[in-house]
Amino acid sequence: MGMIEGVLIAESIKLGAELSGIPLTLDSVRRVAATDATADQPKAWTLINFRAEQVEADQLAARFAEILDAPGWYADFHTDSDVYVVFPGKVFRYSRGDRAGREQTTQHARSIGFPDSQLDWTD
Repeated sequence: MGMIEGVLIAESIKLGAELSGIPLTLDSVRRVAATDATADQPKAWTLINFRAEQVEADQLAARFAEILDAPGWYADFHTDSDVYVVFPGKVFRYSRGDRAGREQTTQHARSIGFPDSQLDWTD
């Protein structure tokens, strides 16, 4: 069975929201200076690198769409074949290497105020 690999920024979670019921393996947790933070984002972020079973991908994407705060946040993860980029209330999923899928996701991110420097998810 394949694995999900991704990153969640702790500060992106709505106040009072909880992510539970999906088994995640934490690979690392680290704090970084957010040199390209928007006005709606703090200047330091806590990056949570995680893994999970691929079978959990759709459920995890749906949960991220519920718990991510707006404006200004997304979470991303990928399987061996697909990329998931999740915004508050909206999930994008496309095949790895699919330029049209990435462009559609990028256009959405730009339309809601993300600077190009933050559109750095892994395909």
